[in-house]
Amino acid sequence: MDSLTGKVAIITGASSGIGQATALALAKEGARVVLAARREAGLQAVAQAVRSLDREALSVPADVTQQAQVEQLVKTTLAQWGKIDIVVANAGVYVRSPIANSTIDMVEKAMAVNFYGSLRLVLAALPHLRAQQSGHIVLIASMDAKKGLPPDAPYVASKFALAGWGEVLRQELRGTGVDVSIIFPGRVDTPMLESLTVPWISAKLTPQAVAHAIVEAIRHRRAEVVLPFQARLLLYANWLSPRLGDWAVRFLRLEGWEKS
Repeated sequence: MDSLTGKVAIITGASSGIGQATALALAKEGARVVLAARREAGLQAVAQAVRSLDREALSVPADVTQQAQVEQLVKTTLAQWGKIDIVVANAGVYVRSPIANSTIDMVEKAMAVNFYGSLRLVLAALPHLRAQQSGHIVLIASMDAKKGLPPDAPYVASKFALAGWGEVLRQELRGTGVDVSIIFPGRVDTPMLESLTVPWISAKLTPQAVAHAIVEAIRHRRAEVVLPFQARLLLYANWLSPRLGDWAVRFLRLEGWEKS
C-alpha cells in the first residue's frame, strides 16, 4: 500500500498498549480506524485521541472469544464504511506458568484469546478482502513464537500456533491481492506486562515502536518483522544451535522476574 489515506483498518485490543499505538499510527497516516476491545471506556478515550488528529474512528466493544461479537464487528465496519482494507489481530492475554504447575485451563485461556480470537477476526473479514482482491492482515505474534522462554508455556503455545497458522495463510493468499504480515516483538511495555521486570539487554519496547513496525510492514508488504535488533541475535544463536539459544536465555535471564 503506497498510501494509507482513506483505508479502513480494524484493530482488536485497541484500548491500550500496542493496539492503541497502532490505531494512532494508522490514523496519522490517514486511515480510518475501527477500534475493538472489551473495555468501552478505554475505546472511547482512544477514539477521542484519533479524532483530535482530525481522523475518523469507530468504537465497537467486542470480545474476540465470542464469535457473534466478532462477526458483528465486521458487519458494523462494513455498514459504516463499506469496506475493510487492514485487519490487525492484536488482542492478547499473557498467561505465565511453569509447565509442571500448568493446567489445561491455563493453556485454553491463552489459546482462546491469542489464537482463536485472532482466527475469528481474520476468518470473518477474509471473504470481504478476497472479494475486493486487496487488503492486508497483520498478526501480532511474539518473539516467544520464535524462541520459547520459560516459564511462558501457555502463552508460547498460543503464539507459536498463531505464527504457524499465519505462515500457511500467507502462502494460500499469494496472488489474491491480500497480504499477510506476522509481527514478532520482544517484551513490550504494556499493561499486560507491567508486573514483569526484564534484564537491560531485553528492555521492553515501547508500543509506539511496535506500531511503527506494523505500519512499515503494511507499506512494504513484509512477511515477517522481528524486533528489536537483539532479538534477532537470539534467533541467529538458536538457529546455529538450539542449546546455544537455551544457554543464552539462561545466562541473560531473558525470562525476567515478577516485581515483588
